Amino acid sequence: MATAYLKGVSTRRMDDLVKSLGITGMSKSQVSNMAKDLDQMVEDFRTRPLDAGPYLYVFADALTIKVREGARVVKCSVLLATGINAEGFREMLGLQIATAESTSSWTGFFRDLKARGLTAVGLITSDAHCGISHAIGDVFPDASWQRCRTHSAKNLSDVVPRSEWKWARTMFPSIFDQDTPDKTWAQARWVVDMLEPTLPKAAAHLEEALDEILSFTSFPKAAWTKVWSNNLTERLNKEIRRRTNVVGIFPDRDLVVRLVGAVLAVAT
Repeated sequence: MATAYLKGVSTRRMDDLVKSLGITGMSKSQVSNMAKDLDQMVEDFRTRPLDAGPYLYVFADALTIKVREGARVVKCSVLLATGINAEGFREMLGLQIATAESTSSWTGFFRDLKARGLTAVGLITSDAHCGISHAIGDVFPDASWQRCRTHSAKNLSDVVPRSEWKWARTMFPSIFDQDTPDKTWAQARWVVDMLEPTLPKAAAHLEEALDEILSFTSFPKAAWTKVWSNNLTERLNKEIRRRTNVVGIFPDRDLVVRLVGAVLAVAT
């Protein structure tokens, strides 16, 4: 039953399943008690030593999940980290639930990862989450921050009139089509110059973000397509969402940790 819970089977469907097997229907509390078998697995996953490093490349992301607290429903942030281990494989490093994304929440999360063995980080890729760049500078001062290419394009579109976005959208990807750091930077500056006459706000926005968007150019060319965006984690995020959407609103934060932690532990 714990496995069915993890796979996204709702309480009602599990009740129908056991009845079809000739077993008296199970209550929600019985299903919940059986699901608690997952707790030790999740705790082991969340506290394990990160000894498969060095993790040169790390990807940080956050998901918003609704939780019932008292008489109201609030939004909490689940902070997630994925790394590329010494063997070149993706590894889920950890998760932490926070009231909101902030410098303090990301700093606390990164400090926990570092205490468990996350060292020698070269590049951390993420969206421009609130406070994350400051947290990286505090906990991993030697690491660079790569602002996710996909999210950067979305941020750029927010400052471009809809009628002009098709034209701007064709130029932005050309920055990432180059095969050397020098050519990449030269193309980025060319795009800024092209935007300046008709879309000065977009040009200023892009120019200001270049150091964050092009951090990947300081690393080996073979890694560029893997580290310039958070796409590596998108499939896993969809799997988490597939399961959390079944629940909808969680009754408390512990159940968020149980479910998301179990999904990550199985995926690692």
